[in-house]
Parts: sequence; C-alpha cells; structure tokens
Amino acid sequence: MSSLSITPSGPVEGKFRVPGSKSIANRALICAALARGDSELRNPGDAEDVVLLLNGLNQMGILTRRLGSDLIVEGKGGVLHAPKFPIPVKNAGTTFRFLLAISTLARGRTGIEVSERMAERPIDELIEALRVLGATVTRTPAHTLFQARGPTMQGGTARLSAARSSQFLSALLLAAPCAPAPVRIEIEGPMVSGPYVAMTLEVMRSFGVTVRTAREGTFEVPTGGYTPASFAVEPDASGASYGFGAAAVTGGRVCVPGFRKGGVQADARFVAVLESMGCQTRDTSDGLCVTGPAALRGIDVDLNEAPDIVPSVVAVCLFASGASSIRNVGHLRFKESDRLEGLAGELRTLGADITIEGDGMRVLPAPLRGAILDPHEDHRLAMSFALVGLKVPGVSVSNPECVTKSFPGFWKEFEALVRPAN
Repeated sequence: MSSLSITPSGPVEGKFRVPGSKSIANRALICAALARGDSELRNPGDAEDVVLLLNGLNQMGILTRRLGSDLIVEGKGGVLHAPKFPIPVKNAGTTFRFLLAISTLARGRTGIEVSERMAERPIDELIEALRVLGATVTRTPAHTLFQARGPTMQGGTARLSAARSSQFLSALLLAAPCAPAPVRIEIEGPMVSGPYVAMTLEVMRSFGVTVRTAREGTFEVPTGGYTPASFAVEPDASGASYGFGAAAVTGGRVCVPGFRKGGVQADARFVAVLESMGCQTRDTSDGLCVTGPAALRGIDVDLNEAPDIVPSVVAVCLFASGASSIRNVGHLRFKESDRLEGLAGELRTLGADITIEGDGMRVLPAPLRGAILDPHEDHRLAMSFALVGLKVPGVSVSNPECVTKSFPGFWKEFEALVRPAN
C-alpha cells in the first residue's frame, strides 16, 4: 500500500479551493433525475460518490452531460428502468441509500452491489420502511448485493428510526414525490445529523417539492414529482475544514474562495469551533478567511449534528493548550470506518492522549512523534491526519488515494499551502 509523507510547515498562507459539496450534489442529482425535463447543476464537483451516483442514474436511464464545471441532467419525470447489470456503489453511503430508495420506482428488478464495509453499515431501517410503503427490497445471500423490484413504492405511512443515520430519512423523502400516493414518515426516537435532513428539504424545495412538517418528527410528502431547476452547489464545508484547520494549527491564514458563513451545511459550524479556540475569521469578497492564533484553546463541544468535521476538530485539538471534549458522536461508528476507534487508535500511535468516553472523545495535550497513519480507507481520516503532519515531523498517511471519495484534488491544494518550517 502506498503512503505519502507530510511536510511540516511554518504558518501556511494562501487559497484553498474546495469542490462542491457531495452531500448537496447527490441530493440535487436525485431531484434532477426525477424531474420532468432538463436541470442544470452548477459546481457539482467530481467526488467519487458523485461519479458513482451519476453512473447509477445512467444505468437506470438518466442521461447527463458536462458543460465545463456544470452538469445538465435530463430528467424523466420519475420514469426509471432497471439496469441489465448491478449498479456498483462501493462504500458510498448516500449513493447507495438514495439509489436503493429510487430503485423501487424503476421498472424491473434493480441490483445494487456494495463493498464489504458498506454491507456492514446500517440499512435495515430503510429497507423496512420501504417495505411498509409497498416496495419490494431484498438482500441476496451474497450479502453485498441488494435488489429492488419496481415500480412498487405505493405511498402511505411509515415509521422510521433515524438514530443511526439520517440518510434513511433523506432517501425516503427524495423518492417519495414520485410515489402514486402521498407519503407520511414518522420518526421514532432520536434523530442524528438533523441538519442533513434540513439540507434534503431545502434541495427538494429548489426542485418544486415542499414537505409539510406539521409536527416535530413527522414529514408529509405530496405526490406529483419534481420540476426542473438551475441549482448551484455550495463549496464543500467538510473539505474547507482541512484548509481552515491548517491555518489553525500553524498560526497561518487560509481563504476558501466562494465559502460563506451560514448556508445549508452543518459542517460550516467548523468555523465557529475554530473561533472558540482562538482563531479569527473574516468574510471577504472572494470567500472566508481564517487566521490561526499564537495558542489554541481547548473546547467542549457537542458535534452530533456535524459528525463529518469530528476528525478535523480532533486533529486541531491535539495542539490546544488545554483539554478538549467532543460529545454525542456515537453514530461515527457507522461511517466509512468506525471513525471513533480508527481516529483514536491511529492518533495514539503518535503519542496522543485520547480517550473514548461513551459516545464522545476527550483529548489532552501530549508530546507527539512521527508515525505512519492508516486511514482505514476513510477519506476524512486521511485528510485530518494531513493536518497533524503540518506540526509533527515524520508523519505519513497510507493509502492517500482514498481522498478521491469526496475531494480528488485535496493533496494538490494542501501541498500548495505548505511553507516548509525552518
């Protein structure tokens, strides 16, 4: 397996360009594919998860074409066809869950092939809810192959647990407007990553579907389908966290073009976390800029609604002057890797003082040494480990290619920031 050595840096300086958010892009792609006519997606990016979804939609009869950095999607009004061969989705969570839901609308039997890790991740809650709505969904004895027969989604009321992943709810919401009858979804128990559901609802509104939420935890989706739209995908807030994190740990200054505070992405909260640790932030005409302090402060923060920034937050916390606590992130165990164990275990090889406490982590200041860090094929771990290497000599990241899942150009952008330390 290949590895990449990280060059320790003095204060970084420069622009850090990030692709469009794959979370937003994948939601917009589903809406555009199900709409009645052509839609334009601006800045959808080229993350592997997006490419895999485009391939899956193409196999189901949805044609797309590139216009520079934009994408034209030829929607078929909810008319999909089962592909001849299974759709490969590897370990792409939104790609798999969204395709599984809309495959119940496709004519014929659709197969979806997942990786071994994806097959281990939660999915039963979504399958059961689809069945309640009339759909036929099965997992074959091969374990990694799922099949859906359609069009079988009828509508009605389904109860859903979203305690392990909000993607189950988003998948149902995205498919529901093309069911022949309205869909009502009632959430049982707590729901993690609520802002991602808000993101789904906002994207659906952009394509003409308004979901009614008369009561908390209840979602009523009208039938009738989507209308085409011209839709701009925001710069990826998760990707931006690595540029901003580099400024924080080195005391440098990094600007992310096109990035603004607010927006629909929960991971934009990373900026507020850095401010609480002593960083300065400034909106400019070109984007947001972050300047790192002379000394970082420890934090106590609940990141239940922004789990994807946990690795970058923990990486920055390694260099804080006091203790840090990251709380209420137990659902990280069900991501591309078990991010709680993977993050803590790998950073301990550097000498980091990290303790997993229930559904959270505690980080204490400790002297660090170089080591080869294994991201366990998890793109977010690989990129957060790069931040550590800016301050700790001798850090290498194995399997650096895994970043293509969300940020194919990461290493080029990251290396352009580095100012070798004297």
